[in-house]
Amino acid sequence: MEGIRLAQLAVVLWLAILAVGQNESGEEGPTTAVYIVTLNQSPTSVHHYGDLKSDTNVLRNKAAGKRGGFQKPKNNSRRGESPGSYIARVHDSLLRRALRGEKYLKLYSYHYLVNGFAVFVTPQQADKLSTRKEVANVVLDYSVRTATTHTPQFLGLPQGAWAKQGGYQSAGEGIVIGFIDTGIDPTHPSFDDGNTSEHSYPVPSHFSGVCEVTRDFPSGSCNRKLVGARHFAASAITRGIFNSTQDYASPFDGDGHGTHTASVAAGNHGIPVVVSGHHFGHASGMAPRAHVAVYKALYKSFGGFAADVVAAIDQAAQDGVDIISLSITPNRRPPGIATFFNPIDMALLSAVKAGIFVVQAAGNTGPSPKSMSSFSPWIFTVGAASHDRVYSNSITLGNNVTVHGVGLAPGTEEGTMYTLVSALHALNNGTTVTSDMYVGECQDSSSFDEEIVQGNLLICSYSIRFVLGLSTIKQALETAQNLSVAGVVFCMDPFVIGFQLNPIPMSIPGIVIPTSDDSKILLQYYNSSVERENGAGKIVKFGATASIMGGLKANYSNSAPKVMFYSARGPDPEDSSLNDADILKPNLVAPGNSIWAAWSSLGTDSVEFQGEQFAIMSGTSMAAPHIAGLAALIKQKYPAFSPSAIASALSTTASLTDKNGGAIMAQRAYSNPDVNQSPATPFDMGSGFVNATAALDPGLIFDTSYQDYMSFICGINGSGPVVMNFTGENCWMYNSTITAADLNLPSITIAKLDQARTVVRSVSNVGGGNESYAVGWSAPYGVAVKVSPTHFTIGSNEKQVLTVSLTATMNSTVSSYGRIGLFGDQGHVINIPLAVIGKTSYNTTATAAAP
Repeated sequence: MEGIRLAQLAVVLWLAILAVGQNESGEEGPTTAVYIVTLNQSPTSVHHYGDLKSDTNVLRNKAAGKRGGFQKPKNNSRRGESPGSYIARVHDSLLRRALRGEKYLKLYSYHYLVNGFAVFVTPQQADKLSTRKEVANVVLDYSVRTATTHTPQFLGLPQGAWAKQGGYQSAGEGIVIGFIDTGIDPTHPSFDDGNTSEHSYPVPSHFSGVCEVTRDFPSGSCNRKLVGARHFAASAITRGIFNSTQDYASPFDGDGHGTHTASVAAGNHGIPVVVSGHHFGHASGMAPRAHVAVYKALYKSFGGFAADVVAAIDQAAQDGVDIISLSITPNRRPPGIATFFNPIDMALLSAVKAGIFVVQAAGNTGPSPKSMSSFSPWIFTVGAASHDRVYSNSITLGNNVTVHGVGLAPGTEEGTMYTLVSALHALNNGTTVTSDMYVGECQDSSSFDEEIVQGNLLICSYSIRFVLGLSTIKQALETAQNLSVAGVVFCMDPFVIGFQLNPIPMSIPGIVIPTSDDSKILLQYYNSSVERENGAGKIVKFGATASIMGGLKANYSNSAPKVMFYSARGPDPEDSSLNDADILKPNLVAPGNSIWAAWSSLGTDSVEFQGEQFAIMSGTSMAAPHIAGLAALIKQKYPAFSPSAIASALSTTASLTDKNGGAIMAQRAYSNPDVNQSPATPFDMGSGFVNATAALDPGLIFDTSYQDYMSFICGINGSGPVVMNFTGENCWMYNSTITAADLNLPSITIAKLDQARTVVRSVSNVGGGNESYAVGWSAPYGVAVKVSPTHFTIGSNEKQVLTVSLTATMNSTVSSYGRIGLFGDQGHVINIPLAVIGKTSYNTTATAAAP
């Protein structure tokens, strides 16, 4: 499973291959597997949406209650049973009739967003189910994987978005964010509701979720902040791979990832961040008064499966969440006629239909093109960028050379130089490299002679074993403390190519030199300073000295933000053949690198932060919840905004420049990423870097309806049966189909521009008054662009249609980019990115046939 810590490329690929090899088939044995079965009949949300919002067969939160304030479940009679119970009985009846007398195990009944079920059967039984007239589709289950003290300041929230919402004390209140992740640690102060005495903090009346009670998640775990918590693991348990000691059969987070992402979006304001005894400021989520609902479907030891994720999505929608945040991505590109047709994306389409804004991590598979792991236009896809706070550390050598590194560590005593001693030169008489080839990694203090290293700086090797978790910095620091050393220096093994390190907490002076080239500089100086008996014998003097500056103090860079190398890139792959979709992905980028946020007390995903309350992590997993939290602020201000309107507000107001006013850069390689970078394109950063304050006053919005999305997917060749399978709707209901380029998105992407193409966009004025706009544009290279009208005045709540004509002026398969800008006289600026990939300026076939 791809972790959220940045790992060396080969290791990431190896782990992904391992996950695919174990889970991708979805089979527990040679004859059984989990299948997701959908039926022709519509789900209950189509017929009972209003009823389910107000009267559901679930435990309810008491709006005024604190911990443990829940009612008992209703005792439904057959006459008055919930739609979900009825549909579950229909599913059971179908299985009994189709598989007469045969053994099977139904894992879930989906009924709110999807009418179907997950079942553990043989392929032969799956075939029997597929032939039933009631059955629309049978899909093999597949695996998925997981993909801020300072970022509120970097995003300008205290003086901007929060101030506009009445301050952090009310930012996000009344909005419920549902997290489909690895669970949550309910004891963390980021999710406490104790500081509510100044004004009431009720559970939103539209939310009807429950809080599971288990040994790991006792009664009282939920409150007015953490308003719901469930777990979904039936598919994993059926496979026999569920590890109860690591994974917890409860909403409790044994990994750390889910606690981290939830606090990024909605963690309480002003929580002290103390790690390894060092204070790193105060943490806050983007929407610190929003409410958290947890739907655990990802687990430490194996990741997760689509059947469990779909069940989590279905339940979150039924419970009444306003936003769904998914820091997860599939382990493989969905097969079939289009990437959009997979159980997770289609369940999310139904969630959008129900008015839920859905945000998903782009994936950590960049920087190569078409590495996107979030595909559909109804999902808001977020890439990862840096922010301006950096922690730097350095070591000054006795020859006046300074080598830079990382490590959230104190420095050595100022003005004092300490002797450097390699671990390999400090072995006791009973230890040799032959007997322990990894002894240089400093994992066992009994291997060393304390008299040699005491009071000195110990040099240890950082090998691939650290990346794999077989060796840890934490254990090396324990070794160092047992030997009474003055500090530790980790030199990078040359075989760890392109590895990127997060700042690592250290309780004693220390530094990790993150490149093998810089490590060579230190080791060459060290080796040249060692004096040996008779020139080649026993070491008689360690002549190299150094001092460690320390990395506890943050520095601030003007080159932020920049798109991180690991952030997945477009173009959006339309199908398994990697044809390009006319959809811009990612939608935008947000802070995702070196993010401080809450950590589970028993979280094991990062060994270096075990037992800590906070961790600093990187990945698109951290970027997505930033947007989930900011979307809560928009939803709070504009309750009637549709999911696409929220997406438009975020996209059209995104920033196009870094902190210094220059172009936002994108890293292009794993190795030396800050050297291998160039200006970011829309396929790197989408519409740009999120501007939290501007998004609360977008001026104009592009709105796209569920019917528009249906017209789009019905326009894909051969999609009719598939659409029926997933939605229960006939494509003939949609009289006219459209292409992806015709969707009213706040961007224009053309995969194949054959001579000329005209697209139309419609904007609505939500600015609150009349405003006049001037239209300007820059054309992609090889394309002529014309936008009409070039000026317009639009009243409050009125619409304006824009016609955009694109004409190819050359033949090319190289992507080129432009932008349309709408400039309002009230200060609103709307940016619309243009991307054209293939361009054909004339019809080559007709030319060849001409006499």
